[in-house]
Amino acid sequence: MLDRYRTLREPGSKEIVIKKSRFIGYGRPVESEAEAIAFIEEIKKLHWNATHNCSAYVVGERDEHQKASDDGEPSGTAGKPILEVIKHQGLKNVAIVVTRYFGGIMLGAGGLIRAYTDGAVAAIEAAGAITNVLHREIAVEVDYTWYGKLENELHARGVLVGGVDFTDRVVVRCLPPAAESDRFIDWMTDLTQGQAAISAGETIYVALED
Repeated sequence: MLDRYRTLREPGSKEIVIKKSRFIGYGRPVESEAEAIAFIEEIKKLHWNATHNCSAYVVGERDEHQKASDDGEPSGTAGKPILEVIKHQGLKNVAIVVTRYFGGIMLGAGGLIRAYTDGAVAAIEAAGAITNVLHREIAVEVDYTWYGKLENELHARGVLVGGVDFTDRVVVRCLPPAAESDRFIDWMTDLTQGQAAISAGETIYVALED
């Protein structure tokens, strides 16, 4: 799994008008190529009467799934510019559709490339970009006498805490970045003078705003 990757926060859409043509950019985070294709088909059904529904997606840890569609626009003037915007912004697991309703004025190849580029950028702005950072859950179990110090130190270092369980002892579910989990465990051991019971759990992605 990647330590971090940039993607979209949520589905979003935004419309722009260029020389009377309406361009509606749709962006969505996706987890698989199948989900990307399904999203594109959903927008095509929504705008079945549009002049064009051009699209692109990038999916996979190594961007192994990439595809762009001009959907009837001149070759290379729509899908490729959308794909280039995704790649230029360093996004993964993202699908974008730019729907066009023709307004009667021809834009030319250069104009189309700029329009679909702007439509893709508008979609990303509407959906919002985030960075998913891989974190590992580390459960730190201590006696109540240690809890105040532990809480203060975690807060001072800005460590994310997934929750706290209060039973006969206190269990703090910490979420340090996965790449730093070994150093975090060493720090917890030193901080509690070896009196904490520490166990490493699953890794999860935590979304951080750009």
